Amino acid sequence: MTDNYRIALDAMGGDQGHGEVVEAAVKSLTRFEDTELILVGDEVLIKEELSRLKLDNHPRLSIHHATQVVTMDDDPRNALRNKKDSSMRLAINLVKEGKANACVSGGNTGALMATAKFVLKMLPGIDRPAITATIPSIHGQTHMLDLGANVDASPDQLFQFAVMGAELVSAVEGKSRPKVGLLNMGQEAFKGNDKVKEAGRMLEQSDLNYLGFVEGDDITMGEVDVVVCDGFVGNVSLKSMEGVAKLVSTYMKEEFTRSILAKLIALLSWPLLKSMKRKMDPRNYNGASLLGLQGIVIKSHGGSDSVAFANAIKIARLEAMNNVPAKIDKHIGAMLRSQKEKS
Repeated sequence: MTDNYRIALDAMGGDQGHGEVVEAAVKSLTRFEDTELILVGDEVLIKEELSRLKLDNHPRLSIHHATQVVTMDDDPRNALRNKKDSSMRLAINLVKEGKANACVSGGNTGALMATAKFVLKMLPGIDRPAITATIPSIHGQTHMLDLGANVDASPDQLFQFAVMGAELVSAVEGKSRPKVGLLNMGQEAFKGNDKVKEAGRMLEQSDLNYLGFVEGDDITMGEVDVVVCDGFVGNVSLKSMEGVAKLVSTYMKEEFTRSILAKLIALLSWPLLKSMKRKMDPRNYNGASLLGLQGIVIKSHGGSDSVAFANAIKIARLEAMNNVPAKIDKHIGAMLRSQKEKS
């Protein structure tokens, strides 16, 4: 292992094909001089793409051949049992073997979760991994988990998600006491189901900077650094926000093209619109962390282009720099085990 950060890329995962992953790798190598990338997948196809980009012999880029591909339609159990030479599995294996500090895949989420959990195992005291991503907010960004790994979650698991999220923010943003909120249907103590209420009581007794229940509109207000919920609620919330963003964008396009005057106003407003678009561009927030594993795994959106995938690589590098799994294990392992003993 060199002093550089080595990241394995599942070059065959996702909807856009290996070309976008290779282009993202090229962008990342230019941006980060301390990073080495391993493209895992069909060697012939990857070499053809590298040749097209005139990047055949980059010193910080290598290829790890894989004979299989996990498709978006593959059952996670089938992928785990029968596709042991897939680009996804081999990329995760490289992390397990210590040949890579992290891996990034835009492939089948269920298969990635199942394979990563099987190969890397969970950190002590943590029951399940959680998908964590950043959401743009008024004051910057909010980290939200779980976003789909666990349809349901017990109070203990919600507590674990909160601690993992806080440790992630502390590591990658340098905040010593990140503010944590538990997503609920209201801020009052009597609202919510029994699981959320119990998780709230556990968090109140913890050493976390827990601010209490937060509602859906608080996610983007930026008053908390971490929003905690189960995967069902988190996934529905995330997709709802994405839908609202598309709705607003569509309405704005319709209004700005309605008349000559509207087009003139749009032209005059272009610098502001361009700035707003850049701030809300989902590609800048691509890359979800699978927290709780004994290794770093980043899930890129299946439809990511090279810009979005490069952002996922950036997140993998940042977590590798800060050794997030080790910090989670060091700082919260004892607290989680103690909490489980009390419950």
